[in-house]
Amino acid sequence: MIQISLLSPSAKADSLAYQLAYAAQAVAAVRAGHALPQALAQIFARSDAPPPARGAIQDLSYRAMRRLGLTDALLTLLANKPPQPDVLYGLLVSALALLVEEDGASYDSFTVVNQAVEASAISPEMSFAKGVVNAILRRFLREKPALVPQAAKTPPGTWNYPTWWIDRLKGAYPEQWQAILHAGNQAPPLTLRVNRRRATVEQYLTDLQQAGIGARQVGPYAVRLDHPTPVQQIPGFATGVVSVQDAAAQLAAPLLDVADGMRVLDACAAPGGKTGHLLELADLDLLALDHDPRRLQRIADNLQRLQLQARLTAGDAREEGWWDGQPFDRILADVPCTASGIVRRHPDIRWLRRKTDTAQLATLSAQILDKLWQMLRPNGKLLLVTCSLWPQESEQQAIAFAQKHNAIRLPAPGQLLPTAAADADHDGLFYALFQKPGA
Repeated sequence: MIQISLLSPSAKADSLAYQLAYAAQAVAAVRAGHALPQALAQIFARSDAPPPARGAIQDLSYRAMRRLGLTDALLTLLANKPPQPDVLYGLLVSALALLVEEDGASYDSFTVVNQAVEASAISPEMSFAKGVVNAILRRFLREKPALVPQAAKTPPGTWNYPTWWIDRLKGAYPEQWQAILHAGNQAPPLTLRVNRRRATVEQYLTDLQQAGIGARQVGPYAVRLDHPTPVQQIPGFATGVVSVQDAAAQLAAPLLDVADGMRVLDACAAPGGKTGHLLELADLDLLALDHDPRRLQRIADNLQRLQLQARLTAGDAREEGWWDGQPFDRILADVPCTASGIVRRHPDIRWLRRKTDTAQLATLSAQILDKLWQMLRPNGKLLLVTCSLWPQESEQQAIAFAQKHNAIRLPAPGQLLPTAAADADHDGLFYALFQKPGA
């Protein structure tokens, strides 16, 4: 259960203090083992934060996650003992994340300190710590030139990832590990998928230009905005002309080579981005499966916006109680994984994952793939997708699967590494495409 405390009634939603106080609670929730999106959702549900404040709180929280290795190391140098409670720790690292910025800082340093002290004053759990917050942050400002290099001597302080994560990347990608870490620390772009039933990419780029929104094409159906924009302000989003989807994720549906009338299974389907894309490409008899009935509602909402239809079923892909026994022509298996390839969108993942998660999730995914293969018709195709960088969950999984089932491996991108380059901007996904031998 995520603990959310409301701020003093005197707190002003447009103040940095208000936003820091709630960001501190979100960071504290991550420290307690909760995912950041869920923590923010509960904060927004319980508080009276208006949309602009919500955007600022989210920005502060995500910024804190991307700098947590350095700010945690700084806090170790600045405090005699770990700050308690966790929300005080969350406030200090959130404030330090703003203060360590060298270029393009959002706020001047003295404003950050004053507002952080005010944030403690309006928070029930931290009102006792105003002096502590003031002392620690002002000491940081005085000693910043010496403290930052000292904190950056450790791998987490340098790269803002756990040491085990850095070591694993070095082993898997000895030439690219630094670029991968750097890409994961960048704020992600907002990339859209143009619904080919409703518009061409060229037509939609014209619509964006007329709306004063800069963008460019980065894939067959992919358009990246020059600056992230709330979806409510994006032309055509509400009416299903476009959807938000990373450029790498947009490769999945075309790889399955679907055609009208095919019987298709989208396993582990929530939140439904790939489901929608498949239905945009062809008129399909599509079943979207997910183990969590609550997550199916997100798929339903997406399909309603796109004006498309699919059968939605709650079920465990490792079992077959939900299956009617009729084989599928195509199966999309976006299997559970550590999500190590999408940390720029979910920077809390690096702090929530443990080394042992990879083996456990790879075992779970193998069980799912074994069961799904039984549901594929001869000559049908199954696409394995993960958003992981770890070979145990991706390439090694694909090799073992092909050998076990005598599957024919077809051309597919394999491991895509995350990149934030101007000419290629996408997450780190893995693709392996298999065909079942004919009867």
